[in-house]
Amino acid sequence: MPTRRLLSLLPLLFPLLCAPQMHDHPAPEKLGTVSFPLTCSAAVQQPFNRAVSLLHSFAYTEARYAFHHVAQLDPQCAMAYWGVAISYYHPLWEGLAPSAVVPGQAAIQQAIQLHSGSPRELEFIRALSIIYTDGLPFGTRTLRYEHAMSTLAQGNPADVESQVFYALALLAVSPPTDKSHANQKQAMFILEPLYRTHPDHPGLAHYIIHACDNREMAQQGLAAARAYAQVAPSAPHALHMPSHIFTRLGLWQDSITSNIAARDAARRQGDLGEQLHAMDYLVYAYLQTGQNEQAADVIHQLQSELNTPSLDTQNFKIGYAATAMPIRYDIELHHWTDAAAIIPPSAAPPSVAAIAVWARGLGLARSGHPNAAREQIVRLRELEAKLRSAGDDYWATQTSILTRELEAWCAQAEHDSTEAESLLRSAASEEDAVEKLPVTPGPILPAREQLGSVLLEQNHPALALEAFQAALQTTPGRRSALQGAADAARLSSDRKQVTK
Repeated sequence: MPTRRLLSLLPLLFPLLCAPQMHDHPAPEKLGTVSFPLTCSAAVQQPFNRAVSLLHSFAYTEARYAFHHVAQLDPQCAMAYWGVAISYYHPLWEGLAPSAVVPGQAAIQQAIQLHSGSPRELEFIRALSIIYTDGLPFGTRTLRYEHAMSTLAQGNPADVESQVFYALALLAVSPPTDKSHANQKQAMFILEPLYRTHPDHPGLAHYIIHACDNREMAQQGLAAARAYAQVAPSAPHALHMPSHIFTRLGLWQDSITSNIAARDAARRQGDLGEQLHAMDYLVYAYLQTGQNEQAADVIHQLQSELNTPSLDTQNFKIGYAATAMPIRYDIELHHWTDAAAIIPPSAAPPSVAAIAVWARGLGLARSGHPNAAREQIVRLRELEAKLRSAGDDYWATQTSILTRELEAWCAQAEHDSTEAESLLRSAASEEDAVEKLPVTPGPILPAREQLGSVLLEQNHPALALEAFQAALQTTPGRRSALQGAADAARLSSDRKQVTK
């Protein structure tokens, strides 16, 4: 989009951005401590630091208001417009939503036009402008942004914010298929020493948790997880984020406590996406502790107070959580008839719709209707094709895994035990090779756990025990895997007694 046209939009865009905040924080506000030195007016230094603190806790909308307030105080402050532009970029969520492109481009162009500050500030602005470059695949832009931030960090080794934003850029381009977690470990090499000297910095604690949101490194992130909610309790995401580590380690009560606080804070501040994200993790944790009535209460709140049909399910964060919660409940509790009645949300993106289609098919297959379930397999393949054509390889792969799982349960219902086992072993191997994304606590039902279940049904308890134990290595403390392992161990023991 031409620069002149972008700048012409500013008078229309920025009144909306600086609309009075409707969200009140409990007093006194506590967002952690950030120091981002500026060449702008001294009067905006503290408001700018606050805006960056909000940004580091992914309070994107409020950060945007705060950055525009800086621009009002000092209209020549280029970094204020950088702040507006970066508030539209959500590197660990959906990246750059279509609705964010025009206002984000307008803001970064204004920053470029105004800049007369330090070389460091200019590097921040030029790096972010890469994200808003027309004509390049988004993946290419994020990689180039990461390279630019690497140069910035190397040139400013004593500047904390240069290092922190570079570490976040590293995490944003971490390949989900890299089980060595090279980028996460490189980010930790940057973040951990800074966290020791700046324990009240919200971005350091936050990004350590994201770096360690995998089975290999989860224990390494536990200290930051326990601290982050105390660093920035005025940010709902800071209250929720520790539960990523708690979920990885099977610390369910800690996750419940974290997400109740996050849900309630997000509700008070009108942050629907964060509220639903916390509620999804809360349902997941309740189910793992057998608190099924409490999980049902959360889903009731979703369906009544929040009016599920009116939610913007095209927003991935909202759509995923709203769709996943009732599905988790039905699938985890083996309510197959209820699952078979699930209707995929019509407005949801293919990645979200696929979960509902799979759940419906699984309910049909497990309740004795494999022919009807196979109709859902056809639909899953159509959704996978849409995702592939859109270049969304991650969710295309996840949909392919769901398809094989459903095919396996159809085969099991049709008494083809060899095919069922083979399909689930294939699905489990592929699922094990790919990391989950931050938007979800994990697969609705891990494929290796399903393998254990089908092996139990086939009367192979020793093999089932192996599958459940392997599943628990990846997802510790899952209730159904623990129960499956106990059943398999008992049956294996009984069988040994018989053979003796």
